Amino acid sequence: MIYQLRIYEIFEANKADFHARFRDHALRIMKSYDFDIVAIWEAKSQERTEFLYVVRWPDEATMKDQWARFMADEEWQRIKQETAAVSGRLVGEIQERIMHEVEYSPRQWR
Repeated sequence: MIYQLRIYEIFEANKADFHARFRDHALRIMKSYDFDIVAIWEAKSQERTEFLYVVRWPDEATMKDQWARFMADEEWQRIKQETAAVSGRLVGEIQERIMHEVEYSPRQWR
């Protein structure tokens, strides 16, 4: 089992639009591609606001395949275009970390 941490820079001016798109569309479509989202957070520093979430995967090959399928999804592509046309750019920098759990990690997510 691996965990994927995704960190998105989001913007205060259209943060509500970003959350609506993720909540109402991305989560639903991701679920259809077997994304196992463990938790979702928002963090704010002086420099920026971030949206973070962790996805659990059986292995890296599955993760890569499901991400490719999700990104190619026609409905998702349409929703991204439509929301960008109305709300502008919703996401800035995207960071990713692939995390392998150590043997002494607490078992809360397993």
